[in-house]
Amino acid sequence: MLYIGVDLGTSAVKLLLMDSEGHIRNMVSKEYPLFFPQPGWSEQNPQDWYEQTCIGIRELIRDEDKSRVAGISFGGQMHGLVILDKDDQVIRPAILWNDGRTYEECDYLNEVVGREKLSQYTANISFAGFTAPKILWVKNKEPENFQRIAKIMLPKDYLAYQLTGVHCTDVSDASGMLLFDVKNRRWSGEMCGICGIPPSMLAKCYESYEAVGTLLPEIARKLGLSSTVKVAAGAGDNAAAAVGSGTVGDGRCNISLGTSGTIFISSPRFGVDKYNALHSFAHADGHYHFMGCMLSAASCNKWWMDDIVGTKDYAAEQEGITKLGENRVFFLPYLMGERSPHNDPDARGTFIGMTMDTTRADMTQAVLEGVVFALRDSLEVAKSLGIRLERTKICGGGARSPLWKKLVANILNLKVDVMESEEGPALGAAMLAAVACGAYPDVETVAAKVVKVVETIEPDPVLVEKYERRYGQFRKIYPACKPLFGLLKE
Repeated sequence: MLYIGVDLGTSAVKLLLMDSEGHIRNMVSKEYPLFFPQPGWSEQNPQDWYEQTCIGIRELIRDEDKSRVAGISFGGQMHGLVILDKDDQVIRPAILWNDGRTYEECDYLNEVVGREKLSQYTANISFAGFTAPKILWVKNKEPENFQRIAKIMLPKDYLAYQLTGVHCTDVSDASGMLLFDVKNRRWSGEMCGICGIPPSMLAKCYESYEAVGTLLPEIARKLGLSSTVKVAAGAGDNAAAAVGSGTVGDGRCNISLGTSGTIFISSPRFGVDKYNALHSFAHADGHYHFMGCMLSAASCNKWWMDDIVGTKDYAAEQEGITKLGENRVFFLPYLMGERSPHNDPDARGTFIGMTMDTTRADMTQAVLEGVVFALRDSLEVAKSLGIRLERTKICGGGARSPLWKKLVANILNLKVDVMESEEGPALGAAMLAAVACGAYPDVETVAAKVVKVVETIEPDPVLVEKYERRYGQFRKIYPACKPLFGLLKE
């Protein structure tokens, strides 16, 4: 049988077709517009997602026996706010994960309601990207729209609704709303009260690998599929990518060097660090995960190469970097503020340590090292919770750099496993669909079947020791600069 994975991203929807053995048979990508109606705002039209997904599915399966398609599932951009009226019509454009308008609402939640209560209710504190502050923003700034709300949904769940007619979500995506009791895997009545919404406005919550329904007959005809095709709840993009990389079960780790950067650690047990520096979310495998998310990762190198150095030949710039662990230049990779572990929207990118003999290669090296040092900040929080790791998977555009992979291995002192196929949320979504259809008994089984490691980068003890000293210096820079960042706003 065949399974469709839908990765609803910020710039495009990526679709993948996988067979029962885990082989990828086809992939399709369809773009849609992103709108910035005011500085710091980021919105999209949910209908664009749906239309491009339908076009993509038809193209994806055009040359296949359509009767073999058994299931569809999703990985999707998290935290976005989609609001529907009583007729299930979209009330306003979706407010996305990277929208920064909710700083007043975040301050209210963190400082007035209080971080301790938020952590007690949801295992997390408020960040500008989360969904609950967006709801409060609509309540405060667009009261006429707030009064019309009948259902609150997340981006990928709007697709599931359009395909099945079911208002649904999954535990991993719901965890990023600041409305979900992560420990008990259910909606938080307290948070609903704080946001002024009844729990009935929220969708029914499923495990990621559970079927929420089947294709509506008219949708099945439109797509050329059977109305018996099952639709699984799916997962937030990071959890879906973790499934696609085999980061499921106890103590598995995946590092993503994409536009943003994440360190994702799966765990069979619920836990929260005392500073809420890491996100504590339900995982798509039925258990839990910790996640540190930095807002700028590979995008730091892109900015440095494209806009400052003025080259697209990233590999050539990295060829001259040979003195690892000896660089005296440091870079704070906070070009868009920072999320984990500092939760500081005022933080800014910073070079420090340049002298008259500093070279372009030194500064390029500092950018690459700075991203990994910042990931280690989150890893250190995980270590404080008693989590001990020996290895990690790696994915994202930055993972194509041999130098960057070597830096990850030695700065984090972890074995770095490179996967044969790195298709992220779309592959993870297809794997979840296969579980929902009964092709595999659980998520760990399908991950063991599909995910294959083709290379491992081992840490070098000499470099590990050198970078231990350099990291000790790096971690002192942000606290020293933090008082200055607020002044830059004036």
